[in-house]
Amino acid sequence: MFQKTGASAYRKDLHNIIELCGILGNPQNDLRFIHVAGTNGKGSVTHIIASILQEQGYKVGVFVSPHYTDYRERIKINGKLINKKFITRFVTENIDKFKTINASFFEITNAMAFAYFKEKETDFVVLETGMGGRLDSTNIVTPLLSVITNISFDHQQFLGNTLPLIAAEKAGIIKPKIPAVIGETQKETKPVFVKKARQTKSKIVFADAKKRNLNMKTDLQGTYQKKNINTALAAIEELQKLKVKISGKAIHRGLKNVTGNTSFIGRWMVMRKKPFIIFDSAHNEGGLRELKQGLANLKYNKLHFVYGTVGDKDISTNLSLLPEKAIYYFCNANIPRAMDAKQLQEQAAKYKLIGGAYSSVRKALKAAKQHAGKDDLIMVVGSVFVVAEVLQA
Repeated sequence: MFQKTGASAYRKDLHNIIELCGILGNPQNDLRFIHVAGTNGKGSVTHIIASILQEQGYKVGVFVSPHYTDYRERIKINGKLINKKFITRFVTENIDKFKTINASFFEITNAMAFAYFKEKETDFVVLETGMGGRLDSTNIVTPLLSVITNISFDHQQFLGNTLPLIAAEKAGIIKPKIPAVIGETQKETKPVFVKKARQTKSKIVFADAKKRNLNMKTDLQGTYQKKNINTALAAIEELQKLKVKISGKAIHRGLKNVTGNTSFIGRWMVMRKKPFIIFDSAHNEGGLRELKQGLANLKYNKLHFVYGTVGDKDISTNLSLLPEKAIYYFCNANIPRAMDAKQLQEQAAKYKLIGGAYSSVRKALKAAKQHAGKDDLIMVVGSVFVVAEVLQA
């Protein structure tokens, strides 16, 4: 798993997934997809689109990664996790064939999702890429619509060390004559998307070029969700133009019930109010910038920051974005990729981020709770694996 071990789990071509799906009879060819990529927000956009389609009465499959507490979170239909019996049957029937391919954990999960969605006769599948786009194993589908949320720095060792290079990888999901929605207009990346759309003769829509009503009620927390809602609404508009029936009522109800409809977790989760405790999976430059803006809109006495990260990438930019006026509780999650808490503490001190080091996320959170007053704020941030560890407590 890339989440646990990093680079050794990554595959750089589509050969394996093509072979896996061939063994299964190519179930992806019988499904209707909305394909979603992007650096930040793709999970939120995926679930918003799914929720709206569900409110219209459609049977909607969702494929996302990684998971927090249960592997089955990756594959859902109308918010319900994939059936355990299907997983055991799928593995039993196919594992010997799969072993000959040397497929990755993600590739097998991806193929399983396609098989499950076909067997359950879903109307639509909202398909989130794992990493990048061009070489991501999800990229063997021909969708109704491609959606790219935004571009920021993350996974540069795989996707490139400039925004245009990263954008080019994400743009790989744009297919010939298939419309594409781009969530944010960015000076460095817009020409990349326009060029790709011209090459594929695809209609391209920049979601932020049009003003929409973003004051509709939603159960999503965090001010940054307005960008994701705007991207999702632009995608819904394009689906409507493709003759997919979606009513205004479904849009309103879908936004109001995203978490309830889709079992969406991990983003700006308010866990307690006295003191305020919020979990968020922000882990890269773009996500941390949005988180910092969200913090500016909150009122609290002192800020307690539980923070852990990985040891296999440069975190200097991330550390520079973290608030100085906070009490830090540096921790390392229980995965091989985690950066040692004391090493993180030392690096953070260079950016005037001061706090103690803890051997686990749970111990760090426990210490934060002990020190926090009822009017304080505790943030648990760093990545999915940091949030996952306390959700499992």
